[in-house]
Amino acid sequence: MSTTIFDKIIAKEIPAEIVYEDELSLAFKDINPQAPVHLLIIPKRRIATINDIEENDRELVGHLYIVAARLAQQFGFAKDGYRVVMNCNEDGGQSVYHIHLHLLAGVTMGWPPFANNRPKQVG
Repeated sequence: MSTTIFDKIIAKEIPAEIVYEDELSLAFKDINPQAPVHLLIIPKRRIATINDIEENDRELVGHLYIVAARLAQQFGFAKDGYRVVMNCNEDGGQSVYHIHLHLLAGVTMGWPPFANNRPKQVG
């Protein structure tokens, strides 16, 4: 696998506005925010896509959600609500092939979340 921008952020080779870090994960502000609060929560160990998550990754992936809840409390929007999204592959909106949670808050979220409702043949 080639190095991703997230690998470089973890290695501190490129700057990011880091808001949380522990031995398993890192959270930082998205450089192209889609909401008033838009944080990315990444594992320090790269897993390319949701499709690549294995049984032994369950604690790591669960940890990302615990971090999201802690950050929601820390930043003061847990009570009002927020959205946590993990995209998978191109049609799912994934652009960096290192799993990551998008933590979005500060605005009332709508449904459905997609901007392009072109139907796609599935199955």
